[in-house]
Amino acid sequence: MSSSSRVAVVTGSNKGIGLAVVRDLCKKFPGDVILTARNPTLGQEAVKKLKEEGLNPVFHQLDINDLQSIQTLREFLKERYGGLDVLVNNAGIAFKVADTTPFPIQAEVTLKTNFFGTRAVSAELLPLIKPQGRVVNVSSMVSLPSLKNGSPELQQKFRSDTITEEELVGLMNKFVEDAKKGVHEKEGWPNTVYGVSKIGVTVLSRIHARQLNEQRKGDNILLNACCPGWVRTDMVGPKAPKSVEEGAETPVYLAFNLQVSQNLMASLYQRKWLKNGKLNL
Repeated sequence: MSSSSRVAVVTGSNKGIGLAVVRDLCKKFPGDVILTARNPTLGQEAVKKLKEEGLNPVFHQLDINDLQSIQTLREFLKERYGGLDVLVNNAGIAFKVADTTPFPIQAEVTLKTNFFGTRAVSAELLPLIKPQGRVVNVSSMVSLPSLKNGSPELQQKFRSDTITEEELVGLMNKFVEDAKKGVHEKEGWPNTVYGVSKIGVTVLSRIHARQLNEQRKGDNILLNACCPGWVRTDMVGPKAPKSVEEGAETPVYLAFNLQVSQNLMASLYQRKWLKNGKLNL
């Protein structure tokens, strides 16, 4: 085992918000922080950059679309740390607005990473989360207007407090198939691939939080989905108002705290994102 028994993992963290989250965790987290990247060269370059800043992240290759890659990381965490304390599911993709890739291909590629990749990582790593552990899924506020642009029937399904993971997977697969058939709008879907993928992440987070509460009651594990805001990254572009450091603030906050602060709760109520104590999706 490592000399440190505590460990935090950030997926997709060789650049952008993920790199900023790793940087902040290296300064605050009392344990090892693992920077992951699909490309080992890019990951090692990011680690070198942080070490030049006096920080000491650990690199591990991770492609969230490759089950073997995820399982290799899982075994590493089990053998070296005996589990996992913090998981930040940050990895994700988005096509540029001007991208001419056909909508059906964008749908399949985006959901493969943003939803199904995040789900695969969660399936393998959530069982490793130690008592008092924290899980942060980086979603997007784009999911809210996207859902509201969907049909009432779809809204009801996604907002259900009893929706199962299998039902959610079925809906995500249906969106991809409807997009391929050219009938997604006719079937009530919003005309946004990224938005639907993040609806999936948000609802998956609710399901997993419910499961953790039911199956590991007393372990005080907290799982949240959050929106880092509109951040200047390669994915979004230079016009966004927030820096990557500002975008990292919410994920890092949630990686440390037992519950959402009263100030944040008040803000959510004010913006009508919370209603009667529940997310107003």
